[in-house]
Amino acid sequence: MSKQSAIPLIFIPEGGLEAAPLEGSQRAWAEANRFTGQQGRLLAVPDSKGRITAWLFGTGATEGRPVFVAGLAGAGLPEGDYQLQGEYGDPTLAAIAFRLGAYRFETYRSGAPAPRLVLPEAADGAEVERQVRGASLARDLINTPANDLGPDALEARARELARAHGMSVSVTAGNDLLEQNFPMIHAVGRASAQAPRLIDLRWGKDTDPKVTLVGKGVTFDTGGLDIKSPTGMLMMKKDMGGAANVLGLAHAIMDAGLPVRLRVLLPVVENAIAGNAFRPGDVLRSRAGLSVEIGNTDAEGRLILADALALADEETPDLLVDMATLTGAARIALGPELPALYSTDDRVAAGVAAAGLAAEDPLWPMPLWSPYAGLLSSRIADINNAASGGHAGSVTAALFLKRFVRNAGTWVHLDIFGWAPDARPGRPVGGTDQAIRALYGFVRQHYSG
Repeated sequence: MSKQSAIPLIFIPEGGLEAAPLEGSQRAWAEANRFTGQQGRLLAVPDSKGRITAWLFGTGATEGRPVFVAGLAGAGLPEGDYQLQGEYGDPTLAAIAFRLGAYRFETYRSGAPAPRLVLPEAADGAEVERQVRGASLARDLINTPANDLGPDALEARARELARAHGMSVSVTAGNDLLEQNFPMIHAVGRASAQAPRLIDLRWGKDTDPKVTLVGKGVTFDTGGLDIKSPTGMLMMKKDMGGAANVLGLAHAIMDAGLPVRLRVLLPVVENAIAGNAFRPGDVLRSRAGLSVEIGNTDAEGRLILADALALADEETPDLLVDMATLTGAARIALGPELPALYSTDDRVAAGVAAAGLAAEDPLWPMPLWSPYAGLLSSRIADINNAASGGHAGSVTAALFLKRFVRNAGTWVHLDIFGWAPDARPGRPVGGTDQAIRALYGFVRQHYSG
């Protein structure tokens, strides 16, 4: 791409037309079309022969926050090469936003070609590329339907990432899960035609701080014998969104060469229905030694995460993070845009949330309210996987997971949605990255001195 041949994309805030770097004819054209800088509005500016010489883009009122609205331009512009001009804020963030807005998932059909961006001179090109690639990896995985992304295929994609970054790989699958003491991962996934498994990836120096990422990898969730409704199953290809986002985050950390000893654990299953499916009322043993009564087979994600978290916890990582599309309760409370953030360290939670705001990747801190732990009581086992009463579903799910974390320096749990039901800046409709930029920003700041 050549900057000389790229079409100017001129950012104009609401009410900023007079101060914008426009020629007289361009300003007159904008006024004639009642362009005032309305957020997301694009206006092509032609010359006397009808050729487009520039595009005006309204950023609206930014209220002093980073301008991620550039993603709307990436989503709305036709194919072509563009260069940013005007008031677009931080150049690296604007470039990331534009590129993420231009994301297309075209595995099964082709659409309109995406616009291309000439990187602003002051932008960090390497940072733009690694964050866009990490987010795109997560989106591609979530958008892929379960017939093409079962446990076998998700393992293959994890191995691709491992090869690209020189990670070591270990996979425990099928009945080996029982021999290696991962009974709940095995129980949840044993009814599928594709074996359940735990994928273990490692990277970095053993002398560096230990950062371990755990991602829920349910490639499709029928709900098990507590079967979901047809409507409830429609988007269940996205139930591996935690694993997808963990892989995207791992890419960003490794590509940046951050000084951490990174471990990635992905419990991967399909929650299917067959004669050997686990049942409501069953009592499962866990890796941590706790017995778990199954109150609901549709609360399966926390079961596979529990075994993986117990393994991670055994080596006392400095930071242990899990990401999961875990509860509908979090969506009811916070909607699709705000993942729920839980942590055993309030300062870390505040740091991750602040990094999310700076990167336009918001999270909302939630309480690990210990009195609600009683809602998980069982008369015949140490704990029930489904809370009684139907209250505080996201909190009780987090409290369930907390029982399996005992040694980690700090534990962070993210209850994400992984889906954009409506287009918004930098996030087209469909599978989406959540918390990658927030966690990457926190890890980069916290472990880079």
